[in-house]
Amino acid sequence: MLLVDSHCHLDMLDLEKTSAGAEAGLQGVLDTARQRGVGHFLCISVNPGRLDELRQLVEPHADVSLSVGLHPLHQVDTPVDLEQLIELAQADDIVALGETGLDYHYDPDQRQQQLDYFQMHLDAALVVDKPVIVHTREAREDTLALLKPFAEKGGRGVIHCFTEDLDFARQMVGLDFYISLSGIVTFNSAKKLRTVAEVLPLDRLLVETDSPYLAPVPHRGKQNEPGYVRDVAEFLAQLRGLETDFLAQQTTENFFHLFPLARKNAPALAS
Repeated sequence: MLLVDSHCHLDMLDLEKTSAGAEAGLQGVLDTARQRGVGHFLCISVNPGRLDELRQLVEPHADVSLSVGLHPLHQVDTPVDLEQLIELAQADDIVALGETGLDYHYDPDQRQQQLDYFQMHLDAALVVDKPVIVHTREAREDTLALLKPFAEKGGRGVIHCFTEDLDFARQMVGLDFYISLSGIVTFNSAKKLRTVAEVLPLDRLLVETDSPYLAPVPHRGKQNEPGYVRDVAEFLAQLRGLETDFLAQQTTENFFHLFPLARKNAPALAS
């Protein structure tokens, strides 16, 4: 079985709470995941000002890829302009722009700033020809309004940690976007999301942990970690009546199709 955790925040893990233990460090976290069949990891940036720090963290691990982006809830403290973002995104070790997007759950006064930064990420993605990793929460219409012209210009990407309805999923697939499902789909409260998961085209599906958040069943209540992406894949395979190995292979192929620059770090997976 060859799986990819398409969205994890390795710098946010509390190593004291990982299954490998603090002494094992990040190496232990990743080794535990590898033993569960996870062969590649995309470590997600939420703050361009910390990119060098994140780069140093993942550099020893050849099977970890890296993005650069400004999370919609981090933008007040971390200003960045288009020229700076393009320069950062052009680096050879950066496979995607993001995590970017819109989150209207909290402060409504941030909405225009979020819209401006989201548009900036989309503009930068078109310049450097790399996909975007999109966060959307309670911002469906504005997300669609920005992604439609982006896709028409050849932009591509993924809606990560998908929690929207089937209609939104179909619109995203219609824009050639991918849909990434996290441990939320295993929650008892996620019946509507399971409806989406049951019918999504397999060639548009990714799996993720979003660790350290949203640990799937049977790990709820614990810190999430990349190895638990296997539990997400196993749940989805059962839900769809598929072999887990088949779903793992399909989602892995999907990942490298969307993020082709990640292939150089995982030739065995990408072949």
